[in-house]
Amino acid sequence: QVQLVESGGGLVQAGESLTLSCVGSGSDRPFNPMAWYRQAPGKQRELVASMRTDGTANYADSAKGRFTIERDGAKNAVDLQMNSLKSDDTAVYFCNGRLWSWSDTTEYWGQGTQVTVSS
Repeated sequence: QVQLVESGGGLVQAGESLTLSCVGSGSDRPFNPMAWYRQAPGKQRELVASMRTDGTANYADSAKGRFTIERDGAKNAVDLQMNSLKSDDTAVYFCNGRLWSWSDTTEYWGQGTQVTVSS
């Protein structure tokens, strides 16, 4: 059974840092890409950052300069280092991974971890 499990969420003050971790299991192939999404109350889920197995990273404008996505090559684990957190960063953060076969692709989601930033 393929799973993505997040950890590291919590309550922090504005300006502080937090690191989220996600570990994938159940697949002998690498997820490509692995990504972090977030969903704030009343809003749509949005991409925060993603990283492919070749190391190519992509960031939402809101994350650029403050967040760093880290992945060790093609390992099925990804971290999101979040600095200078703002109240607008409050959301449930979800890990996402995509597995490819010769015919199709399947997307997987973690259960989410809550990040709350108090001002």
